[in-house]
Amino acid sequence: MALFRPVARRVAAERAHPQPPRLRLSLGRAVAWLLLAGIAFLFLVPLLWMISTSLKTPADLVGNRWIPSEVAWENYRYAFAFGMWVRWTVNTLIITFVGVVGMVLSCALVAYAFARLRWPGRDLMFGLVLATMMLPGVVTLIPQFILFAHLPAFGLQGSSNWVNTFLPLVAPPILAGSSFNIFLLRQFMRGVPMELSESAKIDGASELRIFWSIVLPLSKPALATVAIFTFQGAWQDFLRPLLYLQSERLYTLQLGLRQFEFAAGGAPAWNWMMAASLVVMLPVLIVFLVFQPYFMKGISITGTGDR
Repeated sequence: MALFRPVARRVAAERAHPQPPRLRLSLGRAVAWLLLAGIAFLFLVPLLWMISTSLKTPADLVGNRWIPSEVAWENYRYAFAFGMWVRWTVNTLIITFVGVVGMVLSCALVAYAFARLRWPGRDLMFGLVLATMMLPGVVTLIPQFILFAHLPAFGLQGSSNWVNTFLPLVAPPILAGSSFNIFLLRQFMRGVPMELSESAKIDGASELRIFWSIVLPLSKPALATVAIFTFQGAWQDFLRPLLYLQSERLYTLQLGLRQFEFAAGGAPAWNWMMAASLVVMLPVLIVFLVFQPYFMKGISITGTGDR
């Protein structure tokens, strides 16, 4: 017993005064960290170039240098003094807000029907919805344009058809125009216990009440994920506004950025364009950072099927 007493004392002393854990960094882990840091830096290079260019003078734009010789903060003031930025911002906010609300509600309704209701041909219809994910978006651009060009707008925004109005930009989200979002919400809603719906039906709740009061609140992480994706897509969309919006008063911010191609006497004003682009990018970055916990939770739970 006397032989074990020093060992026991040492163990007791270590427990009473624990030593800080040593940082064990193996060679393989160090290489992995360096590789990841290098990849992250490659993704940051375009952003760093934008920041550098937004602070350059016209003379610095000609030279191939990263650090401007003189910081030109006035580029931000000149950028937003050029064009109809207030109107373009309002247009973008309208299209984005209607698109996000419409996409979340409509896709949630469709996903609820696929996940919680039983009706003939449900699985076949869901398979057809998933099949549309294999179609590239550019394939449907021309058919959609022809369709919208023949739909009457009844003078809305001064147009006889849907072209040159906001309707082609807000109608698809309102009509659940994303099979991926439907799939995401459907997978999440399948994990909500059916016992909750059955208990609500015993109390006399309708399907719409169950959807609104039970399933929808429990699906907040997935709804936040859909909202973030939709917001990012609508805010940064350039191709569809370019196709449908012909009047400058209807432009979005992305189309407004294109006007800097001719801002400097018919030549591109890259410093003004990069200054405006950084400001336009901020809302997407803020929304992602604020809702990142919901976003990560929605993706992880939907992927694992765990609750």
